[in-house]
Amino acid sequence: MKPKDPGDLPMSMVGPASSPLRAFLRTEAASAAILAGAIVLALIWANVATDQYDAFWDWVLAVRIGPWSAELDLRTWVNSGLMALFFLVVGLEARREFDLGELRERRRMILPVTAGLAGMVIPVLIYLAINRSGSGVHGWGAAMSTDTALALGVFAVAGQHVPDRIRTFLLTVFVVDDVVALLVIAVAYTSEIHLTGLLVAIAAYAGVLASTRLGYRYRRPVFTLLALVVWAGLLASGIDPVVAGLAVGLATSAYVPRRDALEQATTLVRLFREQPTPELVRSATRELTGTLSANARLQHAFHRLTSYVIVPLFALANAGIVIDADLLKAALTAPVTVGIVVAFVIGKPVAVAGTSWILTRTTHGAVRPSVGWAGVLGSGMISGVPFTVSFLIADLAFTGPTLEEAKLGVLAAAIAAAVLSVSFYRLIGLLPVRTRTRALLGTATLPIDLAPPVDPSRDHIRGPAEATVTVVEYGDFECPWTQMAAPTARELLAENNHIRYVWRHLPLPDVHPHAQLAAEAAEAAGRQGKFWQMHDLLLTNQQNLELDDLLGYAADLGLDVDRFREDLVQHDHTTRVAQDVDSADRSGVAGTPTFFINDHRHDGPQDLPVLNQAIQLAYDEQLATST
Repeated sequence: MKPKDPGDLPMSMVGPASSPLRAFLRTEAASAAILAGAIVLALIWANVATDQYDAFWDWVLAVRIGPWSAELDLRTWVNSGLMALFFLVVGLEARREFDLGELRERRRMILPVTAGLAGMVIPVLIYLAINRSGSGVHGWGAAMSTDTALALGVFAVAGQHVPDRIRTFLLTVFVVDDVVALLVIAVAYTSEIHLTGLLVAIAAYAGVLASTRLGYRYRRPVFTLLALVVWAGLLASGIDPVVAGLAVGLATSAYVPRRDALEQATTLVRLFREQPTPELVRSATRELTGTLSANARLQHAFHRLTSYVIVPLFALANAGIVIDADLLKAALTAPVTVGIVVAFVIGKPVAVAGTSWILTRTTHGAVRPSVGWAGVLGSGMISGVPFTVSFLIADLAFTGPTLEEAKLGVLAAAIAAAVLSVSFYRLIGLLPVRTRTRALLGTATLPIDLAPPVDPSRDHIRGPAEATVTVVEYGDFECPWTQMAAPTARELLAENNHIRYVWRHLPLPDVHPHAQLAAEAAEAAGRQGKFWQMHDLLLTNQQNLELDDLLGYAADLGLDVDRFREDLVQHDHTTRVAQDVDSADRSGVAGTPTFFINDHRHDGPQDLPVLNQAIQLAYDEQLATST
């Protein structure tokens, strides 16, 4: 029996809004509409009031800090200043995948990195084949780089029900693309480099890397100052300082909060509750914030700003092309326009898919995509969506009519690649479930998140032993969120006969003083064959977990109360509970409830429809990969 349609099932609880990766992509999806609107607005503005459009963005703004000053026009402040924050967010998300995501197994980087590089080289070769001579040759860099924001927006529309594994593969290709493209800007499109500024930027970046050893209290101001110095040093050197954002983002590590750090923060919050003084609120705030990685804090601070404001502002400043009959007629045969369109729409998917196939064949499967053929080809199509970097390079390489032809080619390529991508994924969606899942996910296995895997000889399991899908929950009997998740778990088992549900203890004594004793009570009941009955009673009555309450529950269940009491008084099950806590630490679990589905962490919402959707995907994947 397969899971029901998630939309047909009731919702028992609502957990966190989304996983970091899904939150990132959903933000990009929402911003894609704003970005498209900004492009349209820029085109209208430039065609209705050309002189005013140019005059506004050419207005020079001077910024002075002591003896240092920078005088740039508004377009350059947006392109080289604000866009550095956008590339900072891209670098942060990439680093998070390297530290916590699928790419923590470095061998998984080989194929997407190679595909990303090929996805730049082959389009450039196509562009140069079309522009063998003339003024278009110097603009080869405009034909190689995907626009991360716009492409992820297209992907969110095209692949609404596509697994996160494809999103991760796609994001890795994009990051390689961005890194190389920004290096190309720094090297190939910098006419003169001032050594002093470059040395200052290098020294400051070394300081950024070294600042990771500082505590949160000191790192934040030092990190911010050094990042600004990196940007200013590159600006002074003559290299486009937008490179600084990506470099700083890649240098910012990500990690899950440690339980000991969370417990220390809880202690300070409790002290503040007893003595609400300015000193304690400052200490508690600093400790709470310090439990999160700098990567998570910076993403939270800048992601929405860059998605909803900075990238659309970049489009408004750069997409203003005066389109008339002469330009359209010239662009149809202009080598620059044709070269850009062909490079992106044909070159990108051919490069990504071709490289993946060649590497898989030549290594006899030792290096293979983490996704199926549809995931690879679809990623290649979406990587053919250009905008940001292409516009940056076009502005550096061209002037006059050639610049207009290049920008028109970029817009045409973005539209064509978006239409092809959406059409492709719609066609894939028409395939039978098993065929579609295999086409999207392939046969590659993912890194295991759960440590250790489920052991029927020691774990507490509900459901059939031969179940296709295993759901593991780390819970705390005194945690209200765990209590809210309990009906969800019961409904999962009631609705699906191919699921087995596993409970592991994670008492949080710093916030739930009765949780440890309750966990031991469940184990004491389990010794007498009544673990799940006690489990349900404890979650239902989590406001009453004193020793006398527990003894009353034991009596209600018909247990040997004297033996039950002795188990609790002697703490006979402390070691068993500690083993689950150790497992949680090894699996990167810091709070409750936390779910794992087939050994992979579920970071999304914990309501019934979303869990059913995740279970459906795990079920389909198991069936697809087992044939």
